[in-house]
Amino acid sequence: MKLDSYIITNADLVPGRGHVYVAKEATAGGADVIQFREKHMDTGEMIRVATTMQKICRQCGATFIVNDRVDVALAMDADGVHVGQKDMPTATARRLIGPNKVLGVSASSVELAQRAEDPHADYVGVGMIFQAGLKGKIGTAKGVDILREISRAVKIPVVAIGGIDHGNAAACIEAGAAGCAVITAIVTAPDVREATAGLAQIIREAKERLR
Repeated sequence: MKLDSYIITNADLVPGRGHVYVAKEATAGGADVIQFREKHMDTGEMIRVATTMQKICRQCGATFIVNDRVDVALAMDADGVHVGQKDMPTATARRLIGPNKVLGVSASSVELAQRAEDPHADYVGVGMIFQAGLKGKIGTAKGVDILREISRAVKIPVVAIGGIDHGNAAACIEAGAAGCAVITAIVTAPDVREATAGLAQIIREAKERLR
Protein backbone atom coordinates (compact mmCIF):
# COMPACT_ATOMS: atom_id res chain seq x y z
CA MET A 1 0.00 0.00 0.00
CA LYS A 2 1.40 3.34 -1.07
CA LEU A 3 0.97 6.10 1.52
CA ASP A 4 3.01 8.96 0.03
CA SER A 5 0.31 11.57 -0.54
CA TYR A 6 -2.49 10.94 1.94
CA ILE A 7 -5.29 13.48 1.57
CA ILE A 8 -7.92 13.97 4.27
CA THR A 9 -11.15 15.61 3.17
CA ASN A 10 -12.91 18.35 5.10
CA ALA A 11 -16.18 19.82 3.84
CA ASP A 12 -16.14 22.77 6.28
CA LEU A 13 -13.04 24.64 5.14
CA VAL A 14 -14.20 25.98 1.77
CA PRO A 15 -17.91 26.60 1.07
CA GLY A 16 -19.13 24.50 -1.83
CA ARG A 17 -16.02 22.32 -1.85
CA GLY A 18 -17.32 19.05 -0.45
CA HIS A 19 -15.83 15.62 0.12
CA VAL A 20 -16.60 14.27 -3.34
CA TYR A 21 -15.08 17.28 -5.09
CA VAL A 22 -11.87 17.04 -3.08
CA ALA A 23 -11.63 13.29 -3.66
CA LYS A 24 -12.12 13.70 -7.40
CA GLU A 25 -9.58 16.48 -7.79
CA ALA A 26 -7.00 15.04 -5.40
CA THR A 27 -7.02 11.61 -7.03
CA ALA A 28 -6.71 13.27 -10.43
CA GLY A 29 -3.62 14.97 -9.00
CA GLY A 30 -2.11 11.67 -7.94
CA ALA A 31 -3.24 11.17 -4.33
CA ASP A 32 -2.40 7.71 -3.05
CA VAL A 33 -4.94 7.71 -0.20
CA ILE A 34 -8.17 9.58 0.41
CA GLN A 35 -9.51 9.64 3.95
CA PHE A 36 -13.14 10.62 4.45
CA ARG A 37 -13.40 12.61 7.68
CA GLU A 38 -16.89 13.80 8.59
CA LYS A 39 -18.30 14.71 12.00
CA HIS A 40 -21.74 16.11 11.20
CA MET A 41 -23.59 13.97 8.64
CA ASP A 42 -26.06 11.32 9.65
CA THR A 43 -25.06 7.74 8.94
CA GLY A 44 -27.16 7.29 5.82
CA GLU A 45 -25.71 10.39 4.18
CA MET A 46 -22.19 9.35 5.13
CA ILE A 47 -22.67 5.97 3.45
CA ARG A 48 -23.99 7.63 0.30
CA VAL A 49 -21.10 10.09 0.08
CA ALA A 50 -18.50 7.47 1.00
CA THR A 51 -19.79 5.12 -1.71
CA THR A 52 -19.30 7.82 -4.34
CA MET A 53 -15.82 8.60 -3.04
CA GLN A 54 -14.88 4.92 -3.08
CA LYS A 55 -15.85 4.66 -6.76
CA ILE A 56 -13.67 7.68 -7.57
CA CYS A 57 -10.72 6.19 -5.70
CA ARG A 58 -11.04 2.80 -7.38
CA GLN A 59 -11.09 4.42 -10.81
CA CYS A 60 -7.76 6.11 -10.00
CA GLY A 61 -6.15 3.29 -8.02
CA ALA A 62 -6.20 5.21 -4.75
CA THR A 63 -6.96 3.68 -1.36
CA PHE A 64 -10.15 4.87 0.33
CA ILE A 65 -10.19 5.14 4.13
CA VAL A 66 -13.07 6.12 6.43
CA ASN A 67 -12.09 8.04 9.56
CA ASP A 68 -13.46 6.76 12.89
CA ARG A 69 -16.67 5.20 11.61
CA VAL A 70 -16.11 1.46 11.33
CA ASP A 71 -19.84 0.95 10.73
CA VAL A 72 -19.80 3.23 7.69
CA ALA A 73 -16.65 1.59 6.34
CA LEU A 74 -18.25 -1.83 6.63
CA ALA A 75 -21.60 -0.72 5.20
CA MET A 76 -20.12 0.52 1.94
CA ASP A 77 -17.09 -1.81 1.78
CA ALA A 78 -14.36 0.81 2.12
CA ASP A 79 -10.74 -0.20 1.61
CA GLY A 80 -10.09 0.52 5.25
CA VAL A 81 -10.64 2.59 8.36
CA HIS A 82 -8.56 4.89 10.54
CA VAL A 83 -9.21 5.08 14.28
CA GLY A 84 -7.91 7.36 16.99
CA GLN A 85 -6.84 6.36 20.46
CA LYS A 86 -10.23 7.41 21.86
CA ASP A 87 -12.37 5.92 19.08
CA MET A 88 -12.04 2.16 19.37
CA PRO A 89 -9.38 -0.29 20.57
CA THR A 90 -7.14 -1.37 17.72
CA ALA A 91 -7.80 -5.07 18.28
CA THR A 92 -11.55 -4.48 18.22
CA ALA A 93 -11.37 -2.51 14.99
CA ARG A 94 -9.31 -5.25 13.38
CA ARG A 95 -11.73 -7.93 14.49
CA LEU A 96 -14.66 -6.01 13.03
CA ILE A 97 -13.13 -5.16 9.64
CA GLY A 98 -11.36 -8.48 9.18
CA PRO A 99 -7.79 -9.28 8.14
CA ASN A 100 -7.93 -7.94 4.59
CA LYS A 101 -8.95 -4.33 5.15
CA VAL A 102 -6.49 -1.52 5.84
CA LEU A 103 -6.36 -0.36 9.45
CA GLY A 104 -4.67 2.88 10.43
CA VAL A 105 -4.27 3.99 14.04
CA SER A 106 -3.32 7.37 15.48
CA ALA A 107 -0.27 7.25 17.74
CA SER A 108 1.42 10.18 19.45
CA SER A 109 4.20 8.22 21.16
CA VAL A 110 6.48 5.24 20.67
CA GLU A 111 4.50 3.26 23.23
CA LEU A 112 1.19 3.85 21.48
CA ALA A 113 2.68 3.05 18.08
CA GLN A 114 4.11 -0.23 19.32
CA ARG A 115 0.81 -1.12 20.94
CA ALA A 116 -1.02 -0.46 17.65
CA GLU A 117 1.49 -2.44 15.62
CA ASP A 118 1.29 -5.73 17.45
CA PRO A 119 -0.39 -7.30 15.59
CA HIS A 120 -3.26 -5.20 14.31
CA ALA A 121 -2.48 -1.91 12.50
CA ASP A 122 -1.15 -1.56 8.95
CA TYR A 123 0.21 1.93 9.58
CA VAL A 124 0.26 4.57 12.30
CA GLY A 125 -0.62 8.22 11.88
CA VAL A 126 1.72 10.35 13.96
CA GLY A 127 1.14 13.96 14.90
CA MET A 128 0.67 16.79 15.46
CA ILE A 129 4.01 17.39 13.72
CA PHE A 130 3.65 21.12 13.03
CA GLN A 131 1.26 23.60 14.58
CA ALA A 132 -2.17 23.39 13.00
CA GLY A 133 -5.38 25.26 13.73
CA LEU A 134 -5.63 27.59 16.70
CA LYS A 135 -2.55 27.32 18.87
CA GLY A 136 -3.19 25.32 21.99
CA LYS A 137 -6.67 24.27 20.93
CA ILE A 138 -5.79 20.92 19.34
CA GLY A 139 -2.51 20.07 20.98
CA THR A 140 1.14 21.02 20.86
CA ALA A 141 3.34 20.49 17.81
CA LYS A 142 5.80 17.66 18.34
CA GLY A 143 8.22 18.36 15.48
CA VAL A 144 9.82 15.85 13.14
CA ASP A 145 11.89 14.14 15.83
CA ILE A 146 8.88 12.09 16.90
CA LEU A 147 8.69 10.68 13.38
CA ARG A 148 12.29 9.57 13.62
CA GLU A 149 11.72 7.94 17.00
CA ILE A 150 8.58 6.07 16.03
CA SER A 151 9.75 4.98 12.57
CA ARG A 152 12.78 3.37 14.22
CA ALA A 153 10.64 1.67 16.87
CA VAL A 154 8.03 0.00 14.63
CA LYS A 155 8.10 -2.01 11.43
CA ILE A 156 4.86 -0.70 9.97
CA PRO A 157 4.78 2.57 7.99
CA VAL A 158 4.47 5.93 9.73
CA VAL A 159 2.31 8.69 8.25
CA ALA A 160 2.96 12.24 9.42
CA ILE A 161 0.01 14.51 10.14
CA GLY A 162 -0.56 18.00 11.48
CA GLY A 163 0.27 21.30 9.82
CA ILE A 164 1.96 19.65 6.85
CA ASP A 165 2.22 21.59 3.62
CA HIS A 166 4.41 21.87 0.53
CA GLY A 167 7.12 23.63 2.51
CA ASN A 168 7.66 21.04 5.22
CA ALA A 169 6.54 17.70 3.74
CA ALA A 170 10.08 16.79 2.66
CA ALA A 171 11.34 17.19 6.23
CA CYS A 172 8.79 14.59 7.38
CA ILE A 173 9.98 12.09 4.79
CA GLU A 174 13.60 12.74 5.68
CA ALA A 175 12.74 12.04 9.33
CA GLY A 176 11.37 8.60 8.48
CA ALA A 177 7.74 9.08 7.49
CA ALA A 178 6.41 6.87 4.71
CA GLY A 179 3.90 9.52 3.74
CA CYS A 180 2.24 12.81 4.67
CA ALA A 181 -1.41 13.27 5.59
CA VAL A 182 -2.56 16.72 4.52
CA ILE A 183 -5.82 18.57 4.97
CA THR A 184 -5.72 22.38 4.80
CA ALA A 185 -2.89 22.81 2.29
CA ILE A 186 -4.85 20.72 -0.21
CA VAL A 187 -8.50 21.37 0.58
CA THR A 188 -8.07 25.18 0.63
CA ALA A 189 -5.65 25.39 -2.29
CA PRO A 190 -6.82 27.43 -5.30
CA ASP A 191 -6.39 24.30 -7.42
CA VAL A 192 -6.76 21.04 -5.47
CA ARG A 193 -5.50 18.90 -8.33
CA GLU A 194 -2.40 21.00 -8.88
CA ALA A 195 -1.68 21.21 -5.15
CA THR A 196 -1.90 17.43 -4.80
CA ALA A 197 0.38 16.87 -7.77
CA GLY A 198 2.89 19.28 -6.27
CA LEU A 199 2.80 17.55 -2.90
CA ALA A 200 3.26 14.14 -4.52
CA GLN A 201 6.28 15.40 -6.44
CA ILE A 202 7.88 16.86 -3.30
CA ILE A 203 7.45 13.57 -1.44
CA ARG A 204 8.71 11.54 -4.39
CA GLU A 205 11.82 13.67 -4.73
CA ALA A 206 12.49 13.49 -0.96
CA LYS A 207 12.36 9.70 -1.11
CA GLU A 208 14.67 9.63 -4.11
CA ARG A 209 17.25 11.68 -2.21
CA LEU A 210 17.21 9.10 0.58
CA ARG A 211 18.01 6.17 -1.68
